[in-house]
Amino acid sequence: MREILPALAGWHAAGIPFGLATVVAVSRSAPRGPGAAMAVGPDGEVVGSVSGGCVE
Repeated sequence: MREILPALAGWHAAGIPFGLATVVAVSRSAPRGPGAAMAVGPDGEVVGSVSGGCVE
């Protein structure tokens, strides 16, 4: 999550809406663990990752 905070802060300060996804739990093996986060802006810009690239 910390790696995407600058982008989120910028979007928030500019009043730009965004969606935020956060991994809260995993079952068995997973590419990213709990706490991994990804945000998507209204223009489709993506910051962060919740799957190591296969979902984004």
